[in-house]
Amino acid sequence: MEVSISNYGGTIVSLRVPDRDARPEDVVLGYDNLEGYENGQWFFGATIGRYANRIADGKFTLGKEPYLLTRNEGRHTLHGGNLGFGKRVWAAMRISAGLKQALQLTYLSRDAEEGFPGNLFVTVTFSLEGDRNELCIDYTATTDKDTVLNLTNHSYFNLGGTGSGDILSHRLRLCAERFTPIDAAMIPTGEFRNVAGTPFDFIRPTAIGEHIHADSEQLKYARGYDHNWVLDNKHPDALDLAAEIHHPVSGRMLSIFTTEPGIQFYAGNFLDGTIRGKESKLYEHRSAFCLETQHFPDSPNHPEFPPTFLKPGQVFHSMTVYRFSLQEQT
Repeated sequence: MEVSISNYGGTIVSLRVPDRDARPEDVVLGYDNLEGYENGQWFFGATIGRYANRIADGKFTLGKEPYLLTRNEGRHTLHGGNLGFGKRVWAAMRISAGLKQALQLTYLSRDAEEGFPGNLFVTVTFSLEGDRNELCIDYTATTDKDTVLNLTNHSYFNLGGTGSGDILSHRLRLCAERFTPIDAAMIPTGEFRNVAGTPFDFIRPTAIGEHIHADSEQLKYARGYDHNWVLDNKHPDALDLAAEIHHPVSGRMLSIFTTEPGIQFYAGNFLDGTIRGKESKLYEHRSAFCLETQHFPDSPNHPEFPPTFLKPGQVFHSMTVYRFSLQEQT
């Protein structure tokens, strides 16, 4: 397994993983050059912040202080605004030792950047260790002023390889009995809804395409899956299994572990065949999926959601692990 990371956007540029016949393929979407990442609007592989996902109406209140953010998705804020963390240059330092290969990226997000309060110092460490076939992403952050924070990585995966077709045959399991429904603007309503008996039930491994065309208002709002699942974390802040996804043809299996309370599953609904990526391949409709470990969308405006506030003197810490393995052909 081999990963390439750019300090532009804290971006996973490539991730090469062998199949059951020991043939390596790049399993993440992206571009062949820096210009693609600078001009692209799809967040391929990027580190997302200050706030991953959506904040309704681009505003929230801390204490009695209202804050207005950059609005970049209609009247809402998505993935930190026009120039979120995925469009910033990070400082990079290699900290590898022995079998552990690691890259530490740091970024100072200044007070009022995209409207967010506080000088926020963020460290993201990507590491591979020995032959474990795991990519670990470790996030820490501190602030000098009360603020909100939600960090994730926005890699688009296709376990068959970049440009190998759609992902509808991938079999997904999510460790979640509930999800957070959205309205027509893709903002959470605040409800926690059970997945049982709905197209959102991935408690057992299920092909992504099995119910994606079901007659569901939620699927129509997002043109497919683009929702936050509430993870069944048995121990808060523990590194628990969140998701497993298997590509039957190649045998590749991706298991995702996280300390986060939620995971956003996006099925590439807005990829439309007009984006030219690596090796000039066109990224077609549903040719990749995202599994973004996170706190919930719009949490600053939903007191019923796990909080995303960070205060001076506190240290934010989060970890996500992508573990690759192989399954024999059946």
